[in-house]
Amino acid sequence: MTQRARLRWNGPAVLRGTRQGAARGLRVAAEHVLTESRKRVPIEEGTLERSGVATVDESSLKAAVSYDTVYAVRQHEEVTWRHDAGRTAKYLEGPLNEQAATCAAIIAAELRRSLRG
Repeated sequence: MTQRARLRWNGPAVLRGTRQGAARGLRVAAEHVLTESRKRVPIEEGTLERSGVATVDESSLKAAVSYDTVYAVRQHEEVTWRHDAGRTAKYLEGPLNEQAATCAAIIAAELRRSLRG
């Protein structure tokens, strides 16, 4: 007995879904890094913490997490400055490096979800 199957490949739809899943994964991963970073950002009045944003450029599939105050970079780089307990310089670099595997898992999960769709 012979069995037959017919497969209809819709490549453009698959690529579109994969790209959307990747963008969604990047957004969730960037938000995750931002959340972890906010736990360490130095606080005096909270302005620096509130200035943090996570963005995704869907056309290039690049994500960014940034803080937008005139002193954000200096606060990040001055490792000799004293901060409240749990707050530190390298408040963005540390969480980004520590959460790399989690971010990769988040992006992979969103890609898998987009392929099931």
